[in-house]
Amino acid sequence: MFVLLGCGAWLFSAFLLVSTLGLLFVVDMNPARIGAIMSQVMWRSASSWELSAIPLFILMGELIFHTDIARRLFRGLSPWVDRLPGRLLHANVGGCTIFAAISGSSVATAATIGKITIGELDKRGYDRNLSLGSLAGAGTFGLMIPPSINMIIFGVIAEVSVAKMFAAGVVPGLILAALYSGYIALRCGLDPSKAPAAGTSSWGDRLRGLVDLAPIMLLVVIVLGSIYTGVATPSESAVMGLAATLVVAIVTRQLTVKIFIEALMSTVRTSSMILTLMTAASFMSAALGYMHVPQDVATAIGALDITPLQLVALLALFYIILGCFLDGISIMLMSLPIVLPLVTAAGYDPIWFGVFLIVVTELGLITPPIGFNLFVLQGLTRLSLGRLAKAAFPFFLLTCLAGAILVAFPQLVLWLPDALF
Repeated sequence: MFVLLGCGAWLFSAFLLVSTLGLLFVVDMNPARIGAIMSQVMWRSASSWELSAIPLFILMGELIFHTDIARRLFRGLSPWVDRLPGRLLHANVGGCTIFAAISGSSVATAATIGKITIGELDKRGYDRNLSLGSLAGAGTFGLMIPPSINMIIFGVIAEVSVAKMFAAGVVPGLILAALYSGYIALRCGLDPSKAPAAGTSSWGDRLRGLVDLAPIMLLVVIVLGSIYTGVATPSESAVMGLAATLVVAIVTRQLTVKIFIEALMSTVRTSSMILTLMTAASFMSAALGYMHVPQDVATAIGALDITPLQLVALLALFYIILGCFLDGISIMLMSLPIVLPLVTAAGYDPIWFGVFLIVVTELGLITPPIGFNLFVLQGLTRLSLGRLAKAAFPFFLLTCLAGAILVAFPQLVLWLPDALF
């Protein structure tokens, strides 16, 4: 697999080739039988109803990206954070937190909020490292805070409830946001020059800010509220959220034929990439099963006689290293067929592990050489990857701290899904 990826092969073709060769030469399976297994497994994976939510949420995020809803978000948050140490830097964190609750994508979150806040914060004299680092880190919230595309994929692969996965991501997402904002407040409290004073907002400004926040908060309530109240499944809530986004775009007179076509084309490209990878990964998972790889790895790990905590620590290190070279979805699709049985055998809840896995794959988004959020910020600022990685490093450590907190207190992940479902 790594040889093929190192040679520049597409992940989809690498999955299929490795799986086919494994069945041919390790299992000595008949080619016709391999073809039958491939068609059955890939069709079953592609026809999963839960996956229909992915293109819908992507289209929803694309429409928001092409309108001024995100700009209204920043404008609405600004008067509410101007008295906090760090002032508008908290709008980076808060904006990414709220936008992540409707986009499901970390790259879209970082790109959309970054387009608005980077110029504003530079113009007002805010510390650039804190500005860029907080944006790079908070952009990863798109993986954690529901509706997360990664959570949908994990739920389908691990055969756990996607609605429970969504609920499980809420508290960890808020913990991450609180850690980021706390760090910003501490740094700016010790050195106020990092966040220059501005005019104090009145209560009238704050109330007008609520008007700007209303459209995006309405979308959050429709999408997440419909799931958590049991009114809709995640796929049905995606339909409701998309319909509401279209209504908001039409009412605010921002939806044009050009914008709609651009959003559709981007959605087709992204959805095709994700779902194609999923079908190929499902075949690889089946092939690994026929080759007894998960069982053999479990036996080898068991022979090491390590504790569950040591297992999680080793996996975290493995995922952090892997995240330097691959995106989160690819890592998840490659590793879950082998890793998930190990983790559940060690006594960990699969929903807890799904959230923990997302936390550690978030780290890959802000680590070179292939940190997607760093590439997004590089496109917006023209700064070097090294400079951006240095700015993001404190938030890398804060994300590691969040992962450690979830290991120490797993009920932070499991409490809300248990309470709602």
